[in-house]
Amino acid sequence: MGSRGLRLGLASCLLLAFACGPVLGRAPRGPQELQEQEGTKEPPLDHAERDEKNHEKYSPRQGEDEPASRCFRCCDPGTPLYQAIPVPQINITILKGEKGDRGDRGLQGKYGRTGSAGARGHTGPKGQKGSMGAPGDRCKNHYAAFSVGRKKPLHSNDYYQTVIFDTEFVNLYGHFNMFTGKFYCYVPGIYFFSLNVHTWNQKETYLHIMKNGEEVVILFAQVSDRSIMQSQSLMLELRDQDEVWVRLFKGERENAIFSDEFDTYITFSGYLVKHALEP
Repeated sequence: MGSRGLRLGLASCLLLAFACGPVLGRAPRGPQELQEQEGTKEPPLDHAERDEKNHEKYSPRQGEDEPASRCFRCCDPGTPLYQAIPVPQINITILKGEKGDRGDRGLQGKYGRTGSAGARGHTGPKGQKGSMGAPGDRCKNHYAAFSVGRKKPLHSNDYYQTVIFDTEFVNLYGHFNMFTGKFYCYVPGIYFFSLNVHTWNQKETYLHIMKNGEEVVILFAQVSDRSIMQSQSLMLELRDQDEVWVRLFKGERENAIFSDEFDTYITFSGYLVKHALEP
């Protein structure tokens, strides 16, 4: 409570004093006084006589000053005007309590609707030219290609034979070994290979393109009364040090490939299509 309760008690006392003062100022009359008033009552008068009597009673006589304090009725003529007594004002600030503690923060309200997009702003001024950047790395190009041929015929025997080529058309960086008849991969990536041979009449043609000792594709031609050109091609994804070559099947069947010293009937080619590090 403290000072707040004291202020509330003081305000209540003031209000009670203003409300009960006029009532307490009127003392109750005793029975003797009431009888004397009843005994002195005059007979009732009519309206005109009552007005004349009241006028004589309350009007000042000649040569006399009006009394300082006198009662008037609102209906009497010549009733003086009195200034209204102001109603006493109570200072409400004495009833105001002390400031309370700050309350907890409320929950966040819902988000409002998204407004429409505004108009596009004006184009800003052109900026200044930037400084020159650092030089980039040198463009790295990767190449690998070969194309070789054979001018001698080859017949099968009791074991598999690697086709050895005697003519070199293109051998970039020497990746195709003419002594072993094999292509060695030094640039990993995707390669394209192509094999072309001339068949021998009345004999089969039976070869394989090999990769690291495994048969990948076959080139085959059946026995025929005439010789024809036969071809095979494919694409391979090679890693570093992979090997690719051509192998003639062993002598379980009579097979051979034809060629002579005047023309090149057998060719084997390959080249890099895409480097492994390119996206």
